[in-house]
This record gives sequence, structure tokens and C-alpha cells, in this order.
Amino acid sequence: MLSHLPIPIQTRRHYYDLPPLKQKDRVLMTFTVKQTIASCGGKLLKLTHQSQCTRTAMDLNVYLPKQFYRQEGASKKIPTIYYLSGLTCTPQNASEKAFWQPQADKYGFAVVFPDTSPRGDNVPDDPASSWDFGHGAGFYLNATRDPFMENYQMKAYVYEELPKLLSQDVELFQGKVDFLGNIAISGHSMGGMGALNGIFNYYNKYVSCSAFAPVVSPSTVPWGKKAFSGYLQEQKEWAQYDPCELVKNVENSNEKNILIHVGSNDPFMEQLKPALFLENVKGTSWEKHVDLNIVEGFDHSYYFISTFVPEHAKFHAKYLGLLD
Repeated sequence: MLSHLPIPIQTRRHYYDLPPLKQKDRVLMTFTVKQTIASCGGKLLKLTHQSQCTRTAMDLNVYLPKQFYRQEGASKKIPTIYYLSGLTCTPQNASEKAFWQPQADKYGFAVVFPDTSPRGDNVPDDPASSWDFGHGAGFYLNATRDPFMENYQMKAYVYEELPKLLSQDVELFQGKVDFLGNIAISGHSMGGMGALNGIFNYYNKYVSCSAFAPVVSPSTVPWGKKAFSGYLQEQKEWAQYDPCELVKNVENSNEKNILIHVGSNDPFMEQLKPALFLENVKGTSWEKHVDLNIVEGFDHSYYFISTFVPEHAKFHAKYLGLLD
């Protein structure tokens, strides 16, 4: 069984570690605000910053719910859901089409929308110019194969560096948002895989996990095989990014729960393989804690995602301590 201790993050040829700052040394402003948009009862912040992990500028969006602007003197911090998007997406897709904002206002959580890969003219892309590898397709892993290992350190970035940097930006978030402790994770497709890998590889970090149409067995499907063989030096590295492998080896000692929805009309069902995930869950400590729903008539689109975001939001709100 895998340990529930924090996992070292191997980036390039050394270990990356960003230690928490002491109070007197806390960063005043880590992120540049590109745009502030009024949305529902709160505000969506379009941000950019420099990442040590990817060695690039990284964009992200953060939705601050109405409670952020109304909790003068409140002692309890606003919890956070990290939402990981799928192939080709930027932080804009889910911000504009998943409709997390009204749910965030309803329950009182913030939502972080990271990008799906490093980007830029100097960041290597798919040599075949396809949409399922390279820019917009970082697969939330730490690349170990050249030339991608220089920038594609998305596991280190999403699960470690970004939450720490968000928590350290006192000027922007005023210490009102909990980006490190009371947090949950969700995602779609490639990002659903990333959400599942988050709860398995960083068991103590997240209170709950949900996924929309996740790629659950990347080692056995074309999307995953292409990504893993392109980004990773050795095939033995694949298992640490494969939910079907991880669910068999991570002990669910705290009885955490996973919620999954997949549309019955999803055109990418052969890439997703939800039934295979249920087979691998059987006999494990997760067996009674995975709620996988095949929903009739739905596809892979944001029409599907937005329909079930309210159910996922309520699920996370329960474990974030936001329900009465």
C-alpha cells in the first residue's frame, strides 16, 4: 500500500520544494490580475504568474464567491475546490460554461481553474500538431523525457506549487480563503483523471474528489498511451498516473468519497472505460466509497458538465463542512 505522507515532487533532475513562508515573510502579491469580472454574486479573477515548476508564465482563473466580500471579521476561511479541465482547454472554458459560480455562492466555496499545460513559443508542442498532446494536454504529470521535462511539470505545479502560492498572496486574497487545508478536487476528462490522481497520490490533501467523464485507465487507451510514451522516459512510471492502478494500492483509511458522472452517449467512451474502473475498485478499501453514475443521453460536452455541477457542488460542500 502507498503511504499517505506527502509525495516528493521530482521535477527535471532535482526535487522541487516550496516551503511555507513565515508570517513576517509572507508574499504580498504573487499574481498579476489581468481582469476582474463580476459574476453571479462574486468575482472571477483572471490571473497570471511565473511558475518555478514549468519555468513559464501560467494563467489561471479564481472565482471568489459572494461570501468573500461579506465576511468582515469572519474567523472561518472560505474553502476551495480545484477544477482541472480536459484536453485543449484553458482556464476560460469551465469558467464560462460549467456554471460553478452560482454553486460557489450557494455554499460558500472558492473555485480555482488552472491551465492544462505550460504554453509559449519556447514550450515544446506535439510534433504532429495534434490536439491530444503538448499545449493544452499536459496530463497533470511530471515529464521525464526530453524535450518536455523542462516545462511539463504539471503534477508539481497543480498539486503543490499553485496552492502554496495562492495561500501566500496576502494582498489579493486577504487571508480569507483556504487554499491548502479545507480543499476538494474535481475535473473533466483528462482533468477527471487528474482529480482522481490527486486524491490517490495526495490522499491527505483533499477532503473529497469528483470527476466528470474521467479517463480512468490511461495506460490502456490511445490518449493515455500517447501522452505517457511521449512525456515519460520509462513505462514503469505510468502506474503513478493511472487511476485504475492507484485505486488498488492506496488505502482509503479515512473513508473518503469519490463521485463520478459519465454520459451514456459520450463519443469517447472507449477512452474513458468507466466499467474498468469499477472492476478495479472491487475488493479495495474504496469499493463502498465510489459513486459512479452512467447518466442516460448525455455526451462529453459542457451541457453534460453543467447539468451535474450542482450535484457535485453539494457533494463537495458536505465534506468541506458547508452544509447545515
